[in-house]
Amino acid sequence: MSNAPLMPMATAVWLVENTTLTFKQIADFCKLHEVEIQGIADGEVAKGIKAYNPIISGQLSREEIELSSKDENRPLQIKSSDIEISNDEKKIKKYIPLSKRQDKPDSALWLIRQHNILKDSQIAKLVGITKNSVTSIRNKSYWNYNNLNPKDPVALNLFSQKDLMDAIEKAERRIKREKKEKEKQIKVNQTSL
Repeated sequence: MSNAPLMPMATAVWLVENTTLTFKQIADFCKLHEVEIQGIADGEVAKGIKAYNPIISGQLSREEIELSSKDENRPLQIKSSDIEISNDEKKIKKYIPLSKRQDKPDSALWLIRQHNILKDSQIAKLVGITKNSVTSIRNKSYWNYNNLNPKDPVALNLFSQKDLMDAIEKAERRIKREKKEKEKQIKVNQTSL
């Protein structure tokens, strides 16, 4: 990744207007040519570009600029601030139109048939219906069971494929854990005899 500041031309405009740095220092920092910096100072280059303050954006500190202003051989050092990008997006309940709400029981039936390792609570959470509804669909006692048609909920855009894969992985881990606990219990029972 380049070590240039964000918006190098706009940053150069700000540095030319607000500091006593040499053209070479500014050019090296902004990864531009000295002639471009000279043109910015003369008003020939970057006429319509609004100055961008690198101090406010956290790319430079006032102390760094002062140190380099006092020593013209000292290059400006960009602050290396690693920005942590979180992928933990808070799940927002999105509005489901009335026309799609009738697809929820159909989707629950599809999940029961295609991924029977999922618990009722997982299906209810994915699809957005109550656990009792999922249980009644599984037991075929749902009030409208005869009119249900299994439909893929990902295709209906009720949730993403990633959400489905996460739920399946969680169910598989639960099954492995329960199997280990069962084997452990059998061994305990055999040793106690």
